[in-house]
Amino acid sequence: MKRRKFYKTLGIAGLGATTLPISCADTSKKESDTSVPDENRYDVPEDVSKRMYDKAIEITKAKIRGGDSEKYFKKPFIDAAFSQNIFLWDTCFMACYAKYHIDELPVYQALDNFYEQMEDDGFICREYRFDGRPLWSKDHPVSVNPPLLAFAETEMYAVSNDKARLEEVYPKLKKNFEFLVSRYQGDDKLFWGDTLGMGMDNLRRYPKDWKPTEGSGLTHHELGEIREKKYGNVTEESIDFFVKEYVNTLQGIWNDEGRIVDFTSQMAAYALQLKQIAKEIGSDNDISNYELFHKEVKAALNTKCWSEEDAFYYDLGFDKPIKRKHIGMYWALLGDLVPEDRLQGFIAHLTNPEEFFRKMPLCSLSADDPDYKGWGDYWLGGVWPPTSYMVIKGLSNVGEHELAKHLAKITYHGVAQVFEATDTFWENYAPDLIAYGMPSKKDFCGWTALVPIALYKEYIV
Repeated sequence: MKRRKFYKTLGIAGLGATTLPISCADTSKKESDTSVPDENRYDVPEDVSKRMYDKAIEITKAKIRGGDSEKYFKKPFIDAAFSQNIFLWDTCFMACYAKYHIDELPVYQALDNFYEQMEDDGFICREYRFDGRPLWSKDHPVSVNPPLLAFAETEMYAVSNDKARLEEVYPKLKKNFEFLVSRYQGDDKLFWGDTLGMGMDNLRRYPKDWKPTEGSGLTHHELGEIREKKYGNVTEESIDFFVKEYVNTLQGIWNDEGRIVDFTSQMAAYALQLKQIAKEIGSDNDISNYELFHKEVKAALNTKCWSEEDAFYYDLGFDKPIKRKHIGMYWALLGDLVPEDRLQGFIAHLTNPEEFFRKMPLCSLSADDPDYKGWGDYWLGGVWPPTSYMVIKGLSNVGEHELAKHLAKITYHGVAQVFEATDTFWENYAPDLIAYGMPSKKDFCGWTALVPIALYKEYIV
């Protein structure tokens, strides 16, 4: 595609790279754009794609850590550079593009930093301080992130074919899996956890009418505002304050009263990934256990969390559905949990412009939710590269290759437009604007390099 034509579709032909185009989506349109056959309108010029790819590698390399300046993590590793701490699910998603550049991006050590901190019972904290201490107590589910280590390892293995790596990490993955099952699986075979721990920070996971009789009554964002007023800049003291008080917030109190579709689905996927690894390395005796686990979780999720009326899965609160459509439900695709007769109804929400198919598709919260924000507001609508990648990979996993490619192409095109306007990548993007999300961290590679590298290689070229 010619650069000039791309600028015309972008709407900023002739404007400087510092000008960010902001244009609202036509939310009155009822018919999905997926009905339009002209895929060429989402083409991105090859020179733009190359600049995006090279820039993503450049940013990632610039944020490689390790060495004498580090207090604890001294071996070189790629890092999200969100703070001095290291973050588990960020690192796992970074592995999904770093797999193409293992020789120059030290991704194995980034994952090993977490394996090396694993406790004897299999616990791995979702975040470690720069000095190696876990930020969160094992006694609270906020310490647990989406369990994506096996996802990262199998993604890398698909490129590297490094069986020795699988043999090395399998015992650690198995132990971590068993810890999560023993700690967070309910008698109903579904999983419970913590809002902040599950990664979608400000997305309410408890029932709207729930009024706890304990705790501070604050949301964790309100607690963050108190911390900012009390301490100003982020310091170790201010972090300690937040960690101590978080358990008394609404999110911190709500945990085993609920059941979480995304955590449950991720654990089902974890079992399948461990089964795959066990087959590769000859640990055949473990395979039947993973198969039974998956079978039981699939039956539970489809019995208790599926709404036939809405063709959607819902989290539970006190064993009742919490009717809130968020992008986390689509982990069920990677978990192989959606029966064939339910698949088309479930994925139809992804192409509905009144739900998840906005100007930038795959928003984190359905647009028909009263809390939805068209500019993003983090997980109240923001489009996040890791969850977009998850949905697209999940669609491929269930055989919906054309839809996966279509959504990948639109996503890539949107990120390219913002890249052309800002010359960088962002933590998340606005669903109803061609813009970065508000708020959103810039130069974020970080998981956003999934788009210019992984999506590009797997779905664009």
